[in-house]
Amino acid sequence: MSHTIREQDKLLARVRRIRGQMDGIERALLAEKSCGDVLHQIAAARGALTGLMREVMEGHINSHIADPNIASAAEREQGAAELVAVLRTYMK
Repeated sequence: MSHTIREQDKLLARVRRIRGQMDGIERALLAEKSCGDVLHQIAAARGALTGLMREVMEGHINSHIADPNIASAAEREQGAAELVAVLRTYMK
């Protein structure tokens, strides 16, 4: 069973909180809040999204690379390659 399936409820709760933060940013813009207030909300949403990424990434490493039950080197290499591809995209 995939780590995202095992942790699905927890991950979806995070996504819903992030969605709520994004809705809050939209409301702040519509209400013409100060740019400082909007920037704080954006920073909080970015932090929440980064936290979600960190959690899924940690699960990926533990499940697809570091798991001692993975006997196949090819399977580990695939897990590592997937992680590297995501990191390259993330760090652009």
